[in-house]
Amino acid sequence: MLSDITLGQYYPGTSPIHKLDPRSKILASLLYIIGVFLATEPISYAIIISFLFGIIMLSKLPVYLVLKSIKPLWIIIVLTLAIHVFTGQGEELWSWKYFTVTKEGLAMGIKMSLRLILLLMISSILTFTTSPIVLTDGIEALLKPFRKLGVPAHELAMMMTIALRFIPTLLEETDRIMKAQASRGADFSSGNLIKRIKSLLPILIPLFISAFRRADELAVAMEARCYRGGEGRTRMHELQYHKRDGVAGVSLAILIVVLSFLRWGLA
Repeated sequence: MLSDITLGQYYPGTSPIHKLDPRSKILASLLYIIGVFLATEPISYAIIISFLFGIIMLSKLPVYLVLKSIKPLWIIIVLTLAIHVFTGQGEELWSWKYFTVTKEGLAMGIKMSLRLILLLMISSILTFTTSPIVLTDGIEALLKPFRKLGVPAHELAMMMTIALRFIPTLLEETDRIMKAQASRGADFSSGNLIKRIKSLLPILIPLFISAFRRADELAVAMEARCYRGGEGRTRMHELQYHKRDGVAGVSLAILIVVLSFLRWGLA
């Protein structure tokens, strides 16, 4: 289960998506998310899903790797579908005792589940194709105009990127602790809910200790390298927009226009 969580992992490559400026990828991801919420009709979802798989092909990422990002949250996706299916009002399709499935509820459940899946996949593609350091630079550059309003752009970007970077590390540490406890006879899969929660205590305590130790080591390492925040810092590779970034922006703009037309233009 822990190995299925892919958020925060970077998949090295030289694809056109990998080469995009991080600012372009972040903004493109936000535009795609807007497009997901603009989609209401089957044709809109067909377009936006086809667009996503086109991005996967361009990024040269293994399809199974992107689909794997859905697996950890399948319970939430199924629960979202079930809530809408059994609580929706409208034309009745099936009924049994206290449960009733309506046509409108089923359509809404599928729509909301698809939205969750698409949001997870586009977020995973962003982290798969952008290294943590480059992602930090992109976030900081996008937040820089807000510094005049007192927003600590560099510090926020650094915290967000460290949090993303620590996800795989903490998952690996959790897996190591679970295996160590299992070798000592710990059982995490049997018993009722309360017993299972209690069995997690031998995992949580060393995990918290390990997390604080890693945070302290990171702070010491940053101080040893004279880290003093973003003021006066230079970069080996300055961010620059290229033609491919313009192509990406135009493609997303066209997608938004088409989805907007399908939602309001045909109403």
